[in-house]
Amino acid sequence: MTAPSPDRRRFLAAGAAVLGAAACAQPWLPGTARATGRPLPDSPFTLGVTSGDPLPDGIVLWTRLAPDPLNGGGMPDAVCPVEWELAEDERFRRTVRRGIAQARPELGHSVHVDVRGLRPDRPYWYRFRAGGQLSPAGRTRTAPYAHQRGGALRVALASCQNWQHGYFTPYADMLAQDPDLVLFVGDYIYESAPTSTAVRRHEGEGEPYTLVEYRNRYAQYRTDPDLAAMHASAPWVVTFDDHEVDNDWAGEVPQDPDKQSHDAFVARLTAAFQAYWEHMPVRASAVPHGPHIRMYRRLEFGRLARLNVLDTRQFRTDQATTQQGAEASSMTMLGAGQKRWLLDGLHGSPARWNLIASQIMMAETDLLPGDGKLWSYDSWDGYQVERNALLAEFAGIRNPVVLSGDRHLTMISDLKEDFADPDAGVVGAEFVGTSVSSNGDQDEVAFHAQWDPLKADNPHWKMIDCHRGYHLFDIRRDGIDAQVRVVDSVVRPQATARTPARLRVEADEPGVHVV
Repeated sequence: MTAPSPDRRRFLAAGAAVLGAAACAQPWLPGTARATGRPLPDSPFTLGVTSGDPLPDGIVLWTRLAPDPLNGGGMPDAVCPVEWELAEDERFRRTVRRGIAQARPELGHSVHVDVRGLRPDRPYWYRFRAGGQLSPAGRTRTAPYAHQRGGALRVALASCQNWQHGYFTPYADMLAQDPDLVLFVGDYIYESAPTSTAVRRHEGEGEPYTLVEYRNRYAQYRTDPDLAAMHASAPWVVTFDDHEVDNDWAGEVPQDPDKQSHDAFVARLTAAFQAYWEHMPVRASAVPHGPHIRMYRRLEFGRLARLNVLDTRQFRTDQATTQQGAEASSMTMLGAGQKRWLLDGLHGSPARWNLIASQIMMAETDLLPGDGKLWSYDSWDGYQVERNALLAEFAGIRNPVVLSGDRHLTMISDLKEDFADPDAGVVGAEFVGTSVSSNGDQDEVAFHAQWDPLKADNPHWKMIDCHRGYHLFDIRRDGIDAQVRVVDSVVRPQATARTPARLRVEADEPGVHVV
């Protein structure tokens, strides 16, 4: 994508204009529910708009009708037609596509419009109308032409936004930086029960288990104004980690199988995936089938970058509990099918940069000072054989860069062919992005007292930091310039942002360097 121009740095006002109380629909529409003939409740677009998964000729547009967002949505149990419009200008004087989508009650009255026939590498503006009421306007952008060389791509990496731990203030700064794309690698919501000591209290009475409960939790998160503004300003590419369902789940195994039977957890997975689909700007290929959803996929940005989005939850074996277990050859994070898909996509890539969105940290974290190893078994360290085999493949891949989350800290590392060998070659770079709000405002002194003694055992770490925020990447043919963007606080609705570190990955030189 071309470098952002000054006019793209203006954010579109997100106020909804009410145009009247027209009836919602015709008497009958295809589907399982009757179309309502009554006016819609006021303010159906409380959850805003967003777009996602850009193609050179297409984009997914999303909204959900929810006039009472924290109580099941508040819509009639009926199909409602929603008009959509896509234009080349923010005043909608040059409309290029328009149509009608059906907001269905069995899908939470969510709307996913997969628009095609667009021009590559250009901005578009979009909006929705239902019951005579107009949504906020959103801005999006298509990917470059498939064979385009050069150009630039600005990507923001985010993850781990816990409503109860703080406000989503990093998004206000992200909005000002005007990325071409937001890559969110997991923990969009947290399934934890409400607590009275939280900065902001979760809705509901406990953890979500049913579809309505998950819908309410997503709806609460969507009402954060900074998150809503960022959703409306750029296309998103999303994948989930564990907290969208249950902490540290693996395959069809919950965190606490002694408390959640297999059948009960399968029902929970089914509800969680349905709510996830309803709230994310993803294509119909991701429509869930019971407790299964297809989220690993590949997006192209000309010949500049190929983005491989992983699913490190559905296909993994249950976490090991010992070092010996973590070194077993039977342990898999990706599953056989996804692993073949990933390797085929890496080896056959025509792109300058091969990006891998992995929810879980890939580089080693040795938690034991001195001799021996101590690993976190939920990360790639708990799947040693598969991880090491994948890193060996990286040696034959052009410019592999892993973008991760999960850890609630910034941890930027060289990826090595063998972390047990100090002299092993560097085969890539990894950026573990800090959390948007999870862990709240951490004590820097305590953080460094915990982590600094481990640096000698992890010489591949290039930078660690405990602040909340996100990472920003400017990707060009000759290199990737990365900024660690952090805020001073997430316990207040406003914050001040800064850049504590800048890093660079040179093309065809594996590893990352602090600038």
